[in-house]
Parts: sequence; C-alpha cells; structure tokens
Amino acid sequence: MNSKKIIVALLGVSAVAILVLGGIAINKRLGPGSLPADSSVAGSHSGPEATESEPVREDPMVSLLSSAEGLAAQYDFEGAITLLNSDPELSAKEEVKTAIASYEAQKSSLVRMNPTDVTHVFFHSLIMDNKKAFDGDKKQAGYNQMMTTKSEFLKIMQSMYDKGYVLIRLHDLAYVTKDENGNDKFTYGDIMLPEGKKAFVLSQDDVCYYEYMKEDGFARRIVIGKDGYPTCEMELADGTVVTGDYDLVPLLENFIKTHPGFSYKGARGILAFTGYNGILGYRTDESYKDTNPNYEEDRKQAALVAQNLKDHGWELASHSWGHRNMGTISMEHFKVDSDKWAKNVESLIGPTDIILFPFGSDIGSWTPYTNDNERFTYLESLGFRYFCNVDASKPAWMQMGTNYFRQARRNLDGYRMYYYPDSLSDLFQVSDVFDPERPTPVPPM
Repeated sequence: MNSKKIIVALLGVSAVAILVLGGIAINKRLGPGSLPADSSVAGSHSGPEATESEPVREDPMVSLLSSAEGLAAQYDFEGAITLLNSDPELSAKEEVKTAIASYEAQKSSLVRMNPTDVTHVFFHSLIMDNKKAFDGDKKQAGYNQMMTTKSEFLKIMQSMYDKGYVLIRLHDLAYVTKDENGNDKFTYGDIMLPEGKKAFVLSQDDVCYYEYMKEDGFARRIVIGKDGYPTCEMELADGTVVTGDYDLVPLLENFIKTHPGFSYKGARGILAFTGYNGILGYRTDESYKDTNPNYEEDRKQAALVAQNLKDHGWELASHSWGHRNMGTISMEHFKVDSDKWAKNVESLIGPTDIILFPFGSDIGSWTPYTNDNERFTYLESLGFRYFCNVDASKPAWMQMGTNYFRQARRNLDGYRMYYYPDSLSDLFQVSDVFDPERPTPVPPM
C-alpha cells in the first residue's frame, strides 16, 4: 500500500498538510512554493481552535511521518528513512515501520540517470502582460523572439511534468571530488529516479529587470513574500504595485508546491545576472551610487533576496557584467567586465562557480578547454567551474574536464518555437503551447 495512503488512513492527515509540514520541518528548500504576499495558507486540524494561551500541539508521530513524506515526495528516500529511524521510540511504532518498509522498496527500485542524456532548458524574463509587450513599439520584435509568455511557460512545465521530467541542480549533474592523489576532479553525479523519469536542468538569464522593460508587461523585481518565499512585484498601469506570481521564480515555486515530484531533492533553477543595471530589479551597480537615492538600501535588499533564493534551492550565476560576447571581445575588455561582475554582483550574492554565456557564445570551440585558453584560465582564477553556452540543435551536449564542466542549453522562446518546433517535441508540442496572442510571423534573428 502507498505510504501516503497509510498515513492518511491511520492518522487522518490531509495530503496538503503532509506536503506542507514535510517541507517546513526538514528543509526549507523542500517547502511549499511562494504565494502572493496577500495570500495565506490555512491549515486544518481537529480539536479546539488554537489560541495564544492554549496552542494546539501536533502529534509527534504525525509530524515525523509528514516530514518523511515531504522528503520522499522528492525522491529523497534515504533521507526519509534516516529521519524515521532518528527517534528510537517512534521508529518502533507499526505505522513508522510500515512507512520505512515502503520507502525501502521505492528506493530499491530507483535507476541511475544517464548524465549525458540530461537536457538544459532556459528562459528570459517571462511576459506577464501580452498587450504591453506586444504593443507594436520597437521593442516588440525582441520580446517576440527571445521571451516566453506566462501561459507558454506554465504549459511547458505541465507538459514536461506529464512526460516524466524532473528538475535537478547543475551541481547534481556533475561535481568536484578528489582523485587518488587528493587532487580535485569532476565526476558525474548519481541521480537516482524512478524508471521512466528524465532529469533536466533549468535556467533563466538576465534576472535584473532592466530599465528598458518598464511598462512593457514584466515584473519589476523579486522580493521576499510574507510567507518567506521569493516572489515578484509588478507595477500596474495606474502605478499600483502588486505582489505575486509575476515571473518564473514564483511560478515555478508554486508549480513544485502542487507537483513536488517535479523537483529532485528540492532542486530549483539557475538564475543568471548581469550587473550594469543592477540585479533582481534593484539598482545596485556602482554607477547608480550618485543617482539612486536608495542605492545602499537597494544593495542591502538585493543581498537579502539573493540569500533567500539560495536558501530555497536556487543556484545563482554570472551572465557577464555588461552582457558581452565573452568569446569575441578583447582580452582587456574581457578582464574588465569579469572584474566588474565580481565587484558589483558577486559581492552581493556570494561566491558562484557558474557562468552562463550571453548570446549563447563560448570562450572556445567544441574541443576541450586547456590552460592555453587565456579566457578559461582567467575565469577559473575567479572561481568559475561550470560553463554553459547555447546549442539547441540537439537535446543534450556536455563536456567534462578534470577542472571544469560544460553544458549546452536550449532556448524555449518565441524564435525557437516558431522556426524549429520539431526540435522541441521531446519536451512539448509547440501547437499545444504557442500563445495565440503572440504576433506572427516571429521576426527572424
């Protein structure tokens, strides 16, 4: 019998409570997705209503089983088993023994994903208001080519979920370990999922909410919601600022809340920042020091939001400081740009070892990076180990060296959907996803 059914039948705990309690009790990253700031999550319980003088205390076994179920829902069966065995008294209970046996059985049936089959998809800022983005002005063509609408994004996620895709971290796919001599080396991770599932990596470029996007139907910045989860603010036509699911981060958080099996052990996506307009919608770059009266507060808030994102499983990355083609600019410009990113962005978000190259470029050919590549060695000296370009011609491409990992990404935007729909059929059918409000033909690049 399914472990969740056992828990519900014996303890009368709702499935929603199981997921919520499981996420909160064990790992903040496994908790429910963000909700609009004015929303609340109403829990259910039996017995008298909780008051300040007489709080309702949850049964310890209910809490333990719920927390374990939260882990198991995202394929961390080992973690769930370890948790259930952590309390000698409760682990002797029949209900707990039954849950442990169920998780042991599910764990034994997992299969290792072939890491070279893992695809990596990416988006830019999502269009929240089609009428504003597609209003016929000179920016419409770029939005039409490179952006994805809210409707399209949600349909893509649903299709990928239905096809068995599970979101993993880039660091789950490959990570640094030690060789027999104690030297660092990269190795592929052991991603264990039920048979029929498929792992994927997701990223979003330019999470900066540039000044030029104002009044064009996009979120204006990421904030920390009242529930403690990252969410977005958006400014309406009348100047009113509302908080809610206005970009990829809160939309994906809520999708995972509803579909916990879409995330492997609490995984989220990679968010990549430039620096010249600041990050996360805050004008944090040093160039704003004399023009932004809220400069210091913006830097403080951006740092808090960045940490909140990391706390909830998001990985943060460089997208260069000035959105430059890092493979073609001069080496002098390359170093200046990289140093500016470290000074203006990394100082706020903390160390990162991931760079997602703008324009889908790269700092070398498809042959392995070597120490003769000055651009590679300079980025390596700054701490970068993961390097991602764009190649949508095939579902997956990666290259692992002893001191780096490369992966190609696939753009899921208007241009790709309109001109190369068949290249995305492993993920979704474009005819089922394509937003009817998107102007056609999509302009060619």
